[in-house]
Amino acid sequence: MDYEIVDRIPDVETFAHLRAVSGLSPRSRAGMEKGLPNSLYAVLVLHEDRPIGMGRIIGDGGTAYQITDIAVDPAHQGKGLGKAIMAELTGWLEREAPKDAYVSLIADGDARHLYQKFGFDPVMPASIGMARVMRNLS
Repeated sequence: MDYEIVDRIPDVETFAHLRAVSGLSPRSRAGMEKGLPNSLYAVLVLHEDRPIGMGRIIGDGGTAYQITDIAVDPAHQGKGLGKAIMAELTGWLEREAPKDAYVSLIADGDARHLYQKFGFDPVMPASIGMARVMRNLS
C-alpha cells in the first residue's frame, strides 16, 4: 500500500486544504488555530509523505466525544482510506474512552453506510441532530 496512517493533528494549512478539496465547508483561520490543538486524537493519511486524508476526535475526554473532519482527497478516494481512518479513530476510542462515553458524528449522504460498519446507528426518531453555524450578523 502506498499509504501510511500517522497519529498527528493536521496543521492549519493541511486541514484547510483537505476540507476544501473534499468538499467540506471552510473554517476561519482563527478557529482552526484555536481548535486544532485541542483535538483529543487525530490521524493523517500520507501518500509519498504528503497528507491526503485526515480524521479527528474532539470532546471532553470523558463523557462526550465526536468524530469529525473525515476527509480524503478525491484523487485518492475509493481505496478504502475512509474506512482506514475510521478504524484508527474507533480503535483509539475503544482503548481510551470510558465504557459509558457517548460518541457522536454527523453522517453526510452515503457516508452513513461506512459509519454503520463501525457500530454507529441513526438516532432518529428518539433524537435529531441539530447544528448552528456561528455568523457575524452585523
